[in-house]
Amino acid sequence: MTGRTVVISPAPTANGDLHLGHLAGPFLAADVYTRYARATGREVLLGTGIQDTPSYVVTTAHRLGTTPARLVARSARQVEASLAAAGIGVDGFTGVDERFTKTVWGFLERLHAAGKLRARTMTFPYLPRTGQYLVDGYVRGSCPVCLADGCAGLCESCAHPVAAGELLNPRSTMYPDEPVRPRQARVLVLPMEEYRDGLRDYFAGHAAMMRPHMAQAVQQMLSRPLPDYPVTYPGSWGIPAHFPEVPGQVINPNAEPMAWSMYCSALAAERRGTPLAAEDELWLAGSGSSVVYFLGFDNIYPFAVAGTAMLLAHDGRYDLPELFLTNEFYELDNAKFSTSRGHVLGGRELAAEVPRDLIRFHLAATSPEFQRTSFSREELARITRSRLVEPWNRVAAEIDRWAGRGPLAVSERSRAAAARVTERFVAAYDMPYFSLNRAAETLVEQLARLAGWTAGQGSGTGTGSGEDGDFCHEAEVVLRGAAPILIDLAGRALPDLAIRPAGRGPTEIVPRRMPRLSERVARDAR
Repeated sequence: MTGRTVVISPAPTANGDLHLGHLAGPFLAADVYTRYARATGREVLLGTGIQDTPSYVVTTAHRLGTTPARLVARSARQVEASLAAAGIGVDGFTGVDERFTKTVWGFLERLHAAGKLRARTMTFPYLPRTGQYLVDGYVRGSCPVCLADGCAGLCESCAHPVAAGELLNPRSTMYPDEPVRPRQARVLVLPMEEYRDGLRDYFAGHAAMMRPHMAQAVQQMLSRPLPDYPVTYPGSWGIPAHFPEVPGQVINPNAEPMAWSMYCSALAAERRGTPLAAEDELWLAGSGSSVVYFLGFDNIYPFAVAGTAMLLAHDGRYDLPELFLTNEFYELDNAKFSTSRGHVLGGRELAAEVPRDLIRFHLAATSPEFQRTSFSREELARITRSRLVEPWNRVAAEIDRWAGRGPLAVSERSRAAAARVTERFVAAYDMPYFSLNRAAETLVEQLARLAGWTAGQGSGTGTGSGEDGDFCHEAEVVLRGAAPILIDLAGRALPDLAIRPAGRGPTEIVPRRMPRLSERVARDAR
């Protein structure tokens, strides 16, 4: 992937802090990829933020006994602090402001002016006592596709869109004992079926850019007529929809993703010193940008399917995203994270106890790329101690023996071995086969090889050479490859973080003293 890359992780709802499940999926992956791409000389912008418009803000505030506005402000501070605690280097962090609202309105108003949005009558659950239409977080029931229990809007289990009126056995989340009735309302929709052929062509051309679960889900969605996608809702929480056909309604938060992404990328560009003429400048056809999403499996419909359809509806104004890289759910002690049940562990909480390099390594090694995985403190202590801390500290102690004694010669054999190591890391980091798991596995393998070398077991390259310049050289190459994950260790140990192309290794090296990883914290995490 060449040229400018816009990396986006969808904004979490502003109804609480991030937990390890969030960090282990899209956020760490997006950060690691961004750091890797920059280490190879590419221009990359990384953006995320918070989304305050979903109804989950209202329901959570109700449960916590606070106001939605206070909850949003507190959540924004918490999310930013948690990203920083995990070393997630965000360029553009979206918040709640008039500029964002104008961006969303402008994006949708162009579709409306072009006749792409249609008025349709839809059925919603309705709460007679409050006079409220129940959408998204206001209503729970069973998904009509997979029967899993959840809220309307999107199904976390199968990722299909779930129209509120199609939920089975609907009930109010705020007033579960109150009777719910069906009621119709006129809303604006994007007629998704008109874009099904375009979507099928798009995803057929990007088949290699999707992980299997997403590819299967998209195929299922596009194999049948696509339901109309609501752009407005009858309600009061959210961005006002000033369309004349639907007075008093608000924008469906799940219709915001493309406009939010454009706003997010504009903020990222500006904060890296490149002001833009318009929020959507990086997305315009021919702009030279490649857009890459890191997102949870449950977000593929609003971003990859409905979002892409909205871009198609702009009739060539925009280039389409290059890649959607999904992850599955990350659990805590083999059970789903649940703030309401107190079954949760935050990134800041863990970072107060454990160095973030150890956290980042463990989350990379256990990231739920293709199936659900689980975090436990015992596993964190055991895996980081045996696979990272102890072998690295043995390697660092060996390098320290030669610190300041140089330059030491680096053999052709060592340069060839280092090139193979770099190729392994690049294969794990490059698109479309990016994998935190394989990057962590490569680091473990190479540290074990180097640690064995210090014990007199040979270099592991087939020659048995133990020359000191070769050892120090290959240890540095391994650390450079691991730098997108081990950000603090690499930042202290290396003069720069560049990942050099194969075949450009040095003929000599001057060893420097190496920092250690903390064994005490790795033990205490048990």
